[in-house]
Amino acid sequence: MDSIFADRITGVPRSFIREILKVALDHTFISFAGGLPNPNLFPVKELKKAANKVFRTFGNDVLQYADSEGYYGLREAIARRYFEKKGLEISPEEILITTGSQQGIDLIAKCLLNEGDSLVIEEPSYLAAIQAFSLYRPRFTPVPLRDEGMDTDGLKRVYAAGSPKMIYTIPNFQNPSGITYSERNRHEIADIVSGKRTLLVEDDPYGELRFAGSPAPSFKKLLPESTILLGTFSKIVSPSLRLGWLAAPEAIMSKLIIAKQAADLHTSYFIQCMVYQYLKDNDIDKHIEKIRECYGRQCRAMINGIEEFFPASVTHTRPEGGMFLWAALPEYMSSRDLIDIAIKDKVIFVPGDTFFVNGRGANTMRLNFTCSGVEEIRTGTERLGNAIKKLLK
Repeated sequence: MDSIFADRITGVPRSFIREILKVALDHTFISFAGGLPNPNLFPVKELKKAANKVFRTFGNDVLQYADSEGYYGLREAIARRYFEKKGLEISPEEILITTGSQQGIDLIAKCLLNEGDSLVIEEPSYLAAIQAFSLYRPRFTPVPLRDEGMDTDGLKRVYAAGSPKMIYTIPNFQNPSGITYSERNRHEIADIVSGKRTLLVEDDPYGELRFAGSPAPSFKKLLPESTILLGTFSKIVSPSLRLGWLAAPEAIMSKLIIAKQAADLHTSYFIQCMVYQYLKDNDIDKHIEKIRECYGRQCRAMINGIEEFFPASVTHTRPEGGMFLWAALPEYMSSRDLIDIAIKDKVIFVPGDTFFVNGRGANTMRLNFTCSGVEEIRTGTERLGNAIKKLLK
């Protein structure tokens, strides 16, 4: 039976996260495994009002086929927000609406990567991006993450061997580590990439979720002709809407539109209009502030729980935003061994080696703090701390 499958699907990893989330269906478990926004923060009433208004305004037309590029009013709203929040001058014509930002990754890879092309990724990196890129069989070139961002000495070594085709980054509250690239680190990366034939993909699903610290400039500001931006409404409105976008230079956009047409013709016109109406009738910044306050409390609760219940030999990141925290056990330990113990103690997380392309990171783990209340986080970190102590014996 294996002989019927295309070569491109061979070796693409399954999502360990999706597999382990099946365990979380047992509500006696405390799950730090998911990458899910807090459902209590979804603007249900507001979206319902927006949907009803769309039907009244657009009538039958909202159920028809639409432009592949996306609803122009929504693209205008995204472009305006880029200017207001980041000082980026991006026109609506440079924005393509996608079915989740995950589709944006796929379209970029489909248009720009040939088999064997060098693709620089952060180490660790976003699992679903590794999956999407793997289908196009690039040569992954991982560069380690440090506390301030991508290791620039490692990136220089990559360029000493030849310019990579693409760099994939999540510079704000990175998934899985929670790390944010410092302003200095971004400038150093931009200096290395400047003038080279390399495209930098800046994936920014969490950038609006800052609850501490100060923002740093987008790579689009530093490398305007070489940067493709990815964005999404999944983390600030709702993930089930599957509504994202990419912003790319005009020369690249023309090919991305062709790939979009071949993939699904267009993203749901109704969903686009509904989100546009929601943005028009509501204060999205006020809603995002509510998310930030909630996630900030939950993150602090997790850090406090780790520092109270984990052995001192366990290190962890201190995110300034986003949804994840990264922890490292002593190097001789394996988080895969730990999860077997943790499951018995009714707490789950994601082993860190899942986010590497080379089998490293065996002692690391990703912890999500957005879907558990403060008391539940305390209980979960106590259970996980006890599991770590059992493994240490």
